[in-house]
Amino acid sequence: MFVYQRNDEMIYLIILVLLLIAELFYFRVADNYNIIDKPNLRSSHTSITLRGGGIIFLASVWIWAVFFGLAYPWFLTGLTAIAGISFIDDIHSVSNRIRLAVQFVAMLLMFQDFGILTPESWWMIVVALILCVGIINAYNFMDGINGITGGYSLAVFLPLIYLNSKLCFVENSFLIVVLIGVLVFNFFNFRKKAKCFAGDVGSVGIAFIILFALGKLILLTGDFTYILLLAVYGVDSVLTIVHRMMLHENIGEAHRKHVYQLMANELKIPHMVVSIIYMCLQLMVSFGLILWSVNHWIYLMMVLLILCLVYVWFKKKYYHLHEEYLLRQVKG
Repeated sequence: MFVYQRNDEMIYLIILVLLLIAELFYFRVADNYNIIDKPNLRSSHTSITLRGGGIIFLASVWIWAVFFGLAYPWFLTGLTAIAGISFIDDIHSVSNRIRLAVQFVAMLLMFQDFGILTPESWWMIVVALILCVGIINAYNFMDGINGITGGYSLAVFLPLIYLNSKLCFVENSFLIVVLIGVLVFNFFNFRKKAKCFAGDVGSVGIAFIILFALGKLILLTGDFTYILLLAVYGVDSVLTIVHRMMLHENIGEAHRKHVYQLMANELKIPHMVVSIIYMCLQLMVSFGLILWSVNHWIYLMMVLLILCLVYVWFKKKYYHLHEEYLLRQVKG
């Protein structure tokens, strides 16, 4: 740990260079060991691409700890565990039971850093565990096109950094270094032909990091409505699960029924445009919550109602295109 009088801007520049080098080094490793994502009928991409580039998010937190100190040891242990099992799953398939077990243990480690693991609050811990593991997996399910995971994560971190400048719920250097990691990943992924995909290690890892920062914010303020910082992903994920249950599908199987997938696949909207739409929607929702002087719970209900209505309208108007696609696959 560096304890001398430091120039933080210079340290951030050094970290940026280190993360760029780390990502490029990982590309060589992934290429040598064939850690790749091959397109299939349910994919939104058409060419073989390196998988696991999102390991940069785990690397960014470890590098932050080296430069700024091990302020959140339980969180870092949990992040390493959950990203580690996800990376193994990117290489060789891991059973759902093992993945979920590690995810629950990792969340408990995070809760230990929050200081909320007390016998009196056991029922709240159970509810929070289920909710948080659900959010992590939803974030993973939403990682299906170029730019969406990195872009959406950017749209989450910007409001968090703004709020942290006012409330100081977490080390500001932590958010900035993770943001640098997100920007490095976006440099290679937020493009028409991505150099890499996040992989489970990336989507699960960044979701865990976001939940840590968001959890610290909610615990400090006592305001659960800050969950709206994940509103756009949340509505798409939850309503798509409901839709698939109505169709009697196995919700654990891969699919192409999310709104962003219909936009990218059936409507042929470029991936970057779809990702930017999700980013902009989330930024509007988040800064509306932060800056608009209205009761937060009323705002939450308004936003969720509008997003749900838009989702239902979109599905009613365009879902038939997906059914036609499935029919063509059966006939083909």
